[in-house]
Amino acid sequence: MAGAGKAHLDPGEDVLLQVDDLVVEFPVPGKRSKKVHAVSGISLDVRRGETLGLVGESGCGKSTTGQAIVMLRRPTSGTVMFEGRDLAPLPARALRRLRRRVLMIFQDPISSLNARRRVRHIVAEGLSIVRAPKPWDDRVDEVLLAVGLDPDAVGDRFPAELSGGQCQRVAIARALLLEPALIVCDEPVSALDVSVQAQILNLLEEAKARYNLTLLFIAHDLAVVKNVSDRIAVMYLGRLCEIAPADELYVNPQHPYTQALMSAIPDPDPDPGSIAPVPAISDDLPSPVDPPSGCRFHTRCPRAAARCEAEVPLMQGVGTGHFVACHFPGPLEAQELETAEAQPA
Repeated sequence: MAGAGKAHLDPGEDVLLQVDDLVVEFPVPGKRSKKVHAVSGISLDVRRGETLGLVGESGCGKSTTGQAIVMLRRPTSGTVMFEGRDLAPLPARALRRLRRRVLMIFQDPISSLNARRRVRHIVAEGLSIVRAPKPWDDRVDEVLLAVGLDPDAVGDRFPAELSGGQCQRVAIARALLLEPALIVCDEPVSALDVSVQAQILNLLEEAKARYNLTLLFIAHDLAVVKNVSDRIAVMYLGRLCEIAPADELYVNPQHPYTQALMSAIPDPDPDPGSIAPVPAISDDLPSPVDPPSGCRFHTRCPRAAARCEAEVPLMQGVGTGHFVACHFPGPLEAQELETAEAQPA
Protein backbone atom coordinates (compact mmCIF):
# COMPACT_ATOMS: atom_id res chain seq x y z
CA MET A 1 0.00 0.00 0.00
CA ALA A 2 1.55 2.42 -1.13
CA GLY A 3 -1.26 0.00 -2.11
CA ALA A 4 -4.36 -1.80 -0.93
CA GLY A 5 -5.69 -5.15 0.24
CA LYS A 6 -6.76 -6.92 3.41
CA ALA A 7 -4.72 -10.13 3.45
CA HIS A 8 -3.03 -8.95 6.64
CA LEU A 9 -6.23 -8.58 8.69
CA ASP A 10 -6.79 -11.07 11.50
CA PRO A 11 -10.28 -12.67 11.64
CA GLY A 12 -9.67 -13.95 15.19
CA GLU A 13 -11.80 -13.11 18.21
CA ASP A 14 -8.88 -11.46 20.03
CA VAL A 15 -9.00 -8.41 17.72
CA LEU A 16 -9.98 -5.35 19.74
CA LEU A 17 -9.83 -2.78 16.93
CA GLN A 18 -10.23 -3.31 13.20
CA VAL A 19 -9.99 -0.46 10.72
CA ASP A 20 -11.32 -1.25 7.25
CA ASP A 21 -10.78 0.97 4.18
CA LEU A 22 -10.42 4.12 6.28
CA VAL A 23 -10.45 7.29 4.18
CA VAL A 24 -9.91 10.80 5.53
CA GLU A 25 -9.91 13.76 3.14
CA PHE A 26 -9.83 17.51 3.70
CA PRO A 27 -10.93 20.29 1.35
CA VAL A 28 -8.26 22.66 0.10
CA PRO A 29 -9.19 26.27 1.03
CA GLY A 30 -10.15 28.25 -2.06
CA LYS A 31 -10.09 25.19 -4.34
CA ARG A 32 -13.35 23.29 -4.16
CA SER A 33 -12.26 20.66 -6.67
CA LYS A 34 -9.11 19.80 -4.70
CA LYS A 35 -8.80 17.57 -1.65
CA VAL A 36 -5.99 16.57 0.67
CA HIS A 37 -5.91 12.76 0.59
CA ALA A 38 -4.61 12.35 4.14
CA VAL A 39 -5.62 8.69 4.57
CA SER A 40 -6.53 6.58 1.56
CA GLY A 41 -8.01 3.19 2.33
CA ILE A 42 -6.06 2.10 5.42
CA SER A 43 -6.92 -1.35 6.80
CA LEU A 44 -5.33 -2.60 10.02
CA ASP A 45 -6.19 -4.40 13.23
CA VAL A 46 -4.95 -4.32 16.81
CA ARG A 47 -5.20 -7.42 18.99
CA ARG A 48 -6.06 -7.32 22.66
CA GLY A 49 -3.00 -6.73 24.82
CA GLU A 50 -0.58 -5.89 22.01
CA THR A 51 1.19 -2.72 20.99
CA LEU A 52 0.96 -1.94 17.28
CA GLY A 53 3.49 0.63 16.09
CA LEU A 54 2.52 2.92 13.20
CA VAL A 55 5.48 4.66 11.57
CA GLY A 56 6.27 6.82 8.58
CA GLU A 57 7.57 10.20 7.46
CA SER A 58 6.02 13.41 8.73
CA GLY A 59 2.90 14.14 6.71
CA CYS A 60 2.18 10.51 5.82
CA GLY A 61 -1.18 10.56 7.65
CA LYS A 62 -0.39 8.50 10.74
CA SER A 63 -1.63 11.11 13.24
CA THR A 64 -4.77 11.66 11.18
CA THR A 65 -5.33 7.90 11.28
CA GLY A 66 -5.11 7.94 15.07
CA GLN A 67 -7.49 10.89 15.33
CA ALA A 68 -9.99 9.19 13.05
CA ILE A 69 -9.87 6.01 15.14
CA VAL A 70 -10.94 7.91 18.27
CA MET A 71 -13.36 10.00 16.16
CA LEU A 72 -11.68 13.34 16.80
CA ARG A 73 -11.86 13.57 13.02
CA ARG A 74 -14.81 11.87 11.40
CA PRO A 75 -13.71 9.56 8.56
CA THR A 76 -14.78 10.39 5.02
CA SER A 77 -15.55 6.69 4.58
CA GLY A 78 -14.63 3.29 5.95
CA THR A 79 -15.29 1.52 9.24
CA VAL A 80 -13.64 1.61 12.66
CA MET A 81 -14.77 -1.51 14.52
CA PHE A 82 -14.01 -1.30 18.23
CA GLU A 83 -15.17 -4.15 20.47
CA GLY A 84 -17.41 -5.27 17.63
CA ARG A 85 -19.09 -1.90 17.08
CA ASP A 86 -18.53 0.56 14.25
CA LEU A 87 -17.68 3.96 15.71
CA ALA A 88 -17.91 5.94 12.46
CA PRO A 89 -21.73 6.25 12.16
CA LEU A 90 -22.43 6.70 15.89
CA PRO A 91 -24.14 9.94 16.93
CA ALA A 92 -22.31 12.19 19.36
CA ARG A 93 -24.19 11.01 22.45
CA ALA A 94 -23.52 7.30 21.82
CA LEU A 95 -19.91 8.03 20.93
CA ARG A 96 -19.47 9.99 24.15
CA ARG A 97 -20.50 6.93 26.17
CA LEU A 98 -17.98 4.74 24.34
CA ARG A 99 -15.11 7.20 24.28
CA ARG A 100 -13.94 6.35 27.79
CA ARG A 101 -12.98 2.93 26.36
CA VAL A 102 -10.72 4.33 23.61
CA LEU A 103 -8.62 7.39 24.47
CA MET A 104 -5.68 9.32 23.06
CA ILE A 105 -2.40 10.72 24.39
CA PHE A 106 -1.20 13.67 22.35
CA GLN A 107 2.20 14.70 21.04
CA ASP A 108 2.56 18.02 22.86
CA PRO A 109 2.14 17.27 26.57
CA ILE A 110 1.79 20.91 27.64
CA SER A 111 -0.77 22.17 25.12
CA SER A 112 -2.89 19.04 25.61
CA LEU A 113 -3.61 20.11 29.20
CA ASN A 114 -5.92 22.93 30.29
CA ALA A 115 -3.55 25.69 31.39
CA ARG A 116 -6.16 27.21 33.72
CA ARG A 117 -6.86 24.10 35.75
CA ARG A 118 -4.81 22.42 38.44
CA VAL A 119 -3.39 18.94 37.92
CA ARG A 120 -5.84 17.25 40.26
CA HIS A 121 -8.79 18.77 38.39
CA ILE A 122 -7.32 17.91 34.98
CA VAL A 123 -6.92 14.25 35.88
CA ALA A 124 -10.38 14.04 37.47
CA GLU A 125 -12.17 15.77 34.60
CA GLY A 126 -12.98 12.49 32.87
CA LEU A 127 -14.77 11.22 35.97
CA SER A 128 -16.87 14.39 35.96
CA ILE A 129 -17.79 13.93 32.30
CA VAL A 130 -18.91 10.32 32.78
CA ARG A 131 -20.62 11.29 36.06
CA ALA A 132 -18.77 8.78 38.18
CA PRO A 133 -19.85 8.63 41.82
CA LYS A 134 -17.80 10.73 44.24
CA PRO A 135 -15.46 10.97 46.09
CA TRP A 136 -12.69 10.95 43.47
CA ASP A 137 -9.66 12.00 45.52
CA ASP A 138 -8.39 8.51 46.31
CA ARG A 139 -8.70 7.38 42.68
CA VAL A 140 -6.89 10.49 41.43
CA ASP A 141 -4.09 10.03 43.97
CA GLU A 142 -3.74 6.36 43.03
CA VAL A 143 -3.32 7.03 39.32
CA LEU A 144 -0.91 9.93 39.91
CA LEU A 145 1.26 7.62 41.99
CA ALA A 146 1.03 4.99 39.26
CA VAL A 147 2.62 7.41 36.76
CA GLY A 148 5.36 8.43 39.17
CA LEU A 149 3.95 11.73 40.48
CA ASP A 150 3.48 12.71 44.12
CA PRO A 151 -0.15 13.89 44.49
CA ASP A 152 0.76 16.19 47.36
CA ALA A 153 3.58 17.80 45.38
CA VAL A 154 1.87 18.30 42.00
CA GLY A 155 -1.87 18.01 42.67
CA ASP A 156 -2.42 21.74 43.15
CA ARG A 157 0.01 22.94 40.49
CA PHE A 158 -0.82 24.28 37.04
CA PRO A 159 0.68 22.70 33.87
CA ALA A 160 2.99 25.71 33.39
CA GLU A 161 4.65 24.84 36.69
CA LEU A 162 5.62 21.35 35.47
CA SER A 163 8.25 20.05 33.07
CA GLY A 164 7.31 18.49 29.74
CA GLY A 165 7.87 15.00 31.10
CA GLN A 166 5.68 15.71 34.13
CA CYS A 167 2.93 17.08 31.90
CA GLN A 168 3.01 13.92 29.80
CA ARG A 169 2.71 11.85 32.98
CA VAL A 170 -0.37 13.91 33.89
CA ALA A 171 -1.83 13.25 30.43
CA ILE A 172 -1.21 9.51 30.85
CA ALA A 173 -2.80 9.59 34.31
CA ARG A 174 -5.86 11.34 32.88
CA ALA A 175 -6.28 8.54 30.34
CA LEU A 176 -5.64 5.71 32.79
CA LEU A 177 -8.20 6.99 35.30
CA LEU A 178 -11.09 6.01 33.00
CA GLU A 179 -9.73 2.44 32.61
CA PRO A 180 -9.78 2.37 28.78
CA ALA A 181 -9.28 -0.76 26.71
CA LEU A 182 -7.28 1.04 23.98
CA ILE A 183 -5.01 4.08 24.09
CA VAL A 184 -3.82 5.75 20.88
CA CYS A 185 -0.39 7.26 21.64
CA ASP A 186 0.28 9.99 19.07
CA GLU A 187 4.06 10.50 19.18
CA PRO A 188 3.96 10.77 22.99
CA VAL A 189 7.72 11.19 23.44
CA SER A 190 8.81 13.18 20.37
CA ALA A 191 8.60 16.53 22.21
CA LEU A 192 10.62 15.31 25.21
CA ASP A 193 14.32 15.12 26.04
CA VAL A 194 15.96 11.80 25.23
CA SER A 195 16.47 10.92 28.89
CA VAL A 196 12.80 11.62 29.64
CA GLN A 197 11.68 9.63 26.60
CA ALA A 198 13.00 6.42 28.11
CA GLN A 199 11.15 7.11 31.37
CA ILE A 200 7.84 7.69 29.58
CA LEU A 201 8.28 4.57 27.42
CA ASN A 202 8.96 2.48 30.52
CA LEU A 203 5.92 4.04 32.18
CA LEU A 204 3.70 3.09 29.24
CA GLU A 205 4.97 -0.49 29.35
CA GLU A 206 4.27 -0.71 33.09
CA ALA A 207 0.81 0.84 32.68
CA LYS A 208 0.02 -1.54 29.84
CA ALA A 209 0.70 -4.55 32.09
CA ARG A 210 -0.95 -3.08 35.18
CA TYR A 211 -4.16 -1.89 33.49
CA ASN A 212 -4.45 -4.57 30.74
CA LEU A 213 -4.11 -1.99 27.99
CA THR A 214 -3.87 -2.26 24.24
CA LEU A 215 -1.78 0.44 22.53
CA LEU A 216 -1.57 1.95 19.07
CA PHE A 217 1.81 3.70 19.19
CA ILE A 218 2.32 6.34 16.49
CA ALA A 219 5.85 7.64 15.92
CA HIS A 220 8.45 8.57 13.34
CA ASP A 221 11.40 7.34 15.42
CA LEU A 222 11.97 3.75 14.33
CA ALA A 223 14.33 2.97 17.19
CA VAL A 224 11.65 3.98 19.72
CA VAL A 225 8.92 1.99 17.97
CA LYS A 226 11.01 -1.18 17.92
CA ASN A 227 11.46 -1.10 21.69
CA VAL A 228 7.75 -0.85 22.52
CA SER A 229 5.90 -2.62 19.68
CA ASP A 230 4.82 -6.21 19.11
CA ARG A 231 4.03 -5.50 15.46
CA ILE A 232 4.84 -2.52 13.25
CA ALA A 233 2.90 -1.05 10.33
CA VAL A 234 4.75 1.25 7.92
CA MET A 235 2.78 4.07 6.30
CA TYR A 236 3.56 6.19 3.25
CA LEU A 237 1.48 9.05 1.82
CA GLY A 238 -1.82 7.90 3.25
CA ARG A 239 -1.42 4.16 2.68
CA LEU A 240 0.29 1.15 4.24
CA CYS A 241 3.47 -0.33 2.81
CA GLU A 242 4.31 -3.19 5.14
CA ILE A 243 3.28 -4.79 8.41
CA ALA A 244 5.17 -7.43 10.38
CA PRO A 245 6.31 -8.47 13.87
CA ALA A 246 8.79 -5.90 15.14
CA ASP A 247 11.89 -8.12 15.15
CA GLU A 248 11.08 -9.53 11.72
CA LEU A 249 10.57 -6.12 10.17
CA TYR A 250 13.92 -4.83 11.38
CA VAL A 251 15.97 -7.79 10.15
CA ASN A 252 14.03 -8.52 6.96
CA PRO A 253 12.28 -5.43 5.52
CA GLN A 254 10.71 -6.24 2.16
CA HIS A 255 9.43 -2.90 0.87
CA PRO A 256 11.93 -0.42 -0.62
CA TYR A 257 10.46 2.37 1.52
CA THR A 258 10.82 0.33 4.71
CA GLN A 259 14.41 -0.47 3.73
CA ALA A 260 15.11 3.23 3.29
CA LEU A 261 13.65 4.01 6.70
CA MET A 262 15.70 1.27 8.35
CA SER A 263 18.89 2.54 6.74
CA ALA A 264 18.23 5.97 8.28
CA ILE A 265 18.39 4.67 11.88
CA PRO A 266 21.65 6.03 13.36
CA ASP A 267 24.11 3.48 14.70
CA PRO A 268 25.98 4.83 17.77
CA ASP A 269 28.95 2.51 17.18
CA PRO A 270 29.04 1.56 13.49
CA ASP A 271 31.43 -0.96 11.98
CA PRO A 272 32.60 0.61 8.70
CA GLY A 273 32.94 -2.80 7.12
CA SER A 274 29.36 -3.80 7.80
CA ILE A 275 27.43 -0.65 6.91
CA ALA A 276 24.68 -1.59 4.46
CA PRO A 277 24.17 0.58 1.37
CA VAL A 278 21.27 3.01 1.47
CA PRO A 279 18.45 2.48 -1.06
CA ALA A 280 18.61 5.23 -3.68
CA ILE A 281 15.29 7.06 -3.30
CA SER A 282 14.37 10.57 -4.36
CA ASP A 283 14.05 13.29 -1.75
CA ASP A 284 10.98 14.77 -3.47
CA LEU A 285 7.86 13.80 -1.52
CA PRO A 286 4.71 13.94 -3.70
CA SER A 287 1.81 16.12 -2.62
CA PRO A 288 -1.15 14.47 -0.85
CA VAL A 289 -3.38 16.82 -2.86
CA ASP A 290 -2.33 15.07 -6.08
CA PRO A 291 -0.83 11.70 -5.09
CA PRO A 292 0.79 9.45 -7.70
CA SER A 293 -1.24 6.77 -9.46
CA GLY A 294 -0.69 3.08 -8.82
CA CYS A 295 1.84 2.54 -6.05
CA ARG A 296 2.26 5.90 -4.39
CA PHE A 297 5.93 5.21 -3.76
CA HIS A 298 6.81 4.57 -7.41
CA THR A 299 8.03 8.16 -8.03
CA ARG A 300 10.84 7.59 -5.49
CA CYS A 301 11.40 3.85 -5.76
CA PRO A 302 14.68 2.42 -7.16
CA ARG A 303 12.90 -0.67 -8.53
CA ALA A 304 9.83 1.03 -10.03
CA ALA A 305 8.49 -0.35 -13.31
CA ALA A 306 5.58 0.50 -15.60
CA ARG A 307 3.34 -1.82 -13.58
CA CYS A 308 3.97 0.24 -10.43
CA GLU A 309 2.63 3.40 -12.06
CA ALA A 310 -0.47 1.70 -13.45
CA GLU A 311 -1.49 -0.81 -10.77
CA VAL A 312 -2.06 -0.43 -7.03
CA PRO A 313 -0.17 -3.26 -5.25
CA LEU A 314 -2.11 -5.53 -2.90
CA MET A 315 -0.94 -6.78 0.47
CA GLN A 316 0.70 -10.20 0.15
CA GLY A 317 2.18 -12.52 2.71
CA VAL A 318 5.95 -12.99 2.62
CA GLY A 319 6.38 -14.77 5.95
CA THR A 320 4.62 -15.58 9.20
CA GLY A 321 2.64 -12.47 10.05
CA HIS A 322 4.68 -10.49 7.51
CA PHE A 323 2.80 -8.67 4.73
CA VAL A 324 3.97 -6.20 2.12
CA ALA A 325 2.22 -4.14 -0.58
CA CYS A 326 4.80 -4.14 -3.36
CA HIS A 327 4.91 -5.61 -6.87
CA PHE A 328 8.59 -6.46 -6.42
CA PRO A 329 9.22 -7.14 -2.71
CA GLY A 330 12.46 -8.47 -1.33
CA PRO A 331 15.97 -7.42 -0.31
CA LEU A 332 17.92 -4.90 -2.35
CA GLU A 333 18.97 -6.40 -5.66
CA ALA A 334 22.50 -6.14 -7.04
CA GLN A 335 21.66 -3.34 -9.49
CA GLU A 336 20.01 -1.36 -6.71
CA LEU A 337 23.09 -1.77 -4.53
CA GLU A 338 25.24 -0.43 -7.33
CA THR A 339 22.90 2.55 -7.72
CA ALA A 340 22.93 3.16 -3.98
CA GLU A 341 26.71 2.99 -3.77
CA ALA A 342 27.00 5.45 -6.65
CA GLN A 343 24.92 8.08 -4.86
CA PRO A 344 26.88 11.06 -3.53
CA ALA A 345 27.28 11.19 0.26
